[in-house]
Amino acid sequence: MGLIIAIIVGGLAGWIASNLLKADTGIVINIILGIVGASVASFLLGVIGFASSGFIANFIVAILGACILILGYRQIKK
Repeated sequence: MGLIIAIIVGGLAGWIASNLLKADTGIVINIILGIVGASVASFLLGVIGFASSGFIANFIVAILGACILILGYRQIKK
């Protein structure tokens, strides 16, 4: 059940991030960037001492992480 929720939340976060950045990455890339972005952003924020708790905070972190990965994806794609 946790994996299904992670895919749904990751896909939604990736979709929001791609709309914010006007990226046309596709739904599969949105899901991947959302899940990986959430994981990376949560880890990095944990390293600097910021722990997000609750759905809203984790969702915002997922969106920020996906935005960072989309920007990186654009740079690599160039």
